[in-house]
Parts: sequence; structure tokens; C-alpha cells
Amino acid sequence: MKQPRAWQRMLSGRRLDLLDPTPMDIELEDIAHGLAFVARWNGQTTGDWPYSVAEHSLLVETLVGRLNPGWPARWRLAALLHDAPEYVIGDMISPVKAAVGPGYGTLDARLTTAIHLRFGLPSALPKTIKARIKRADTLSAWLEATQIAGFSQDEANRIFGRPGDAVEGIRITPRPPAEVRADYIARHAALMAEIDGKA
Repeated sequence: MKQPRAWQRMLSGRRLDLLDPTPMDIELEDIAHGLAFVARWNGQTTGDWPYSVAEHSLLVETLVGRLNPGWPARWRLAALLHDAPEYVIGDMISPVKAAVGPGYGTLDARLTTAIHLRFGLPSALPKTIKARIKRADTLSAWLEATQIAGFSQDEANRIFGRPGDAVEGIRITPRPPAEVRADYIARHAALMAEIDGKA
């Protein structure tokens, strides 16, 4: 019996096997393009443009920097890439992930490993690093919830916790995908240059 196709052709021409992804099949431009067109919150946000996973990832990297001044560029890169597998598998809100079950997590973990190895990160992040990125991710969710997804601050506080000072002065405005894609690529390049000692 013929096996169902488990690969996707990327715009770069790469053929990404979802069941066995390799670092050689990962291209930053594919990630940036895909994430810039994947909507957070299932598209239930205000504005003329969807709020993309690429925009969210840029915000998480900014927040990681605020929470951890002087943090090494490699961990800020990990923050920028924290949702990178969603360029292929899309963004599922937490209730949907719970309904789908462990298969989603397994697929996400495989892709994360390949992406990390492609850009010189450990296949699995140290728990302390992952926890700091998760904190920034939660702060980003609070900002998104209260500014563009229709939550009151009290409701967001109950779900995500009180944000503290790290979110001061941040305003979210969804932007066109091409603009966000370019900013994501530029930020990735800047972090890679810093890691390589060229910045």
C-alpha cells in the first residue's frame, strides 16, 4: 500500500520531510515567509492585517532582551526561532493542541531539533533558557490579548499572570506580511552576525 506523502515543497525548492526533517532542508527565508503568513489567535485580532507568528516572534525576542539584559545572542536567536516549526505546521491555539493530542508535540519537537541544528543551537535548549523564553512568550501573549485580541486586562491577568514592567511602552500594530518577513530576516541576520563575532 502506498504511504501518504509526508513532505512539503518549500518556495526555496527544498523538500521538507515532516516525519524526518533534516537541518539541510531548513532555509531561513522559508521560515520567515511562512511565519509572516501564519496568523496568531486563529486570525481573531483587530486591524487590517492578521497578527503573524513572525511578528510575535520578533516581540518575544525583544521581551527576552528586556528581561535578560546582556543575554548572549545565541539565546536571543533561540527566542526568535521559538515558534519556527509553525512555518510548516501552522499555529494552533492551546485548546486545539490539547484536543489534537501528543502527535502535534512530537511533530513540533522533530522540526525544532532540525531548525536548532541548522542554525547552530543545541537540539534541545537547557531548561533554564527555555523557561526564560517561555516567560517572554507569556508576556507577549498578554500584550496581544489585551491590545488586539479583545481581552480585558483582568481576564488576561487571570490567564497569563500580571505582566510587570517589561511590557511598558510596547504597542502592537499588525503589519503587512512582506514588511514583517523582511524584519524577521534582518533580525536573524543581525543575531547570526553577533554570534559569529561580525557585528
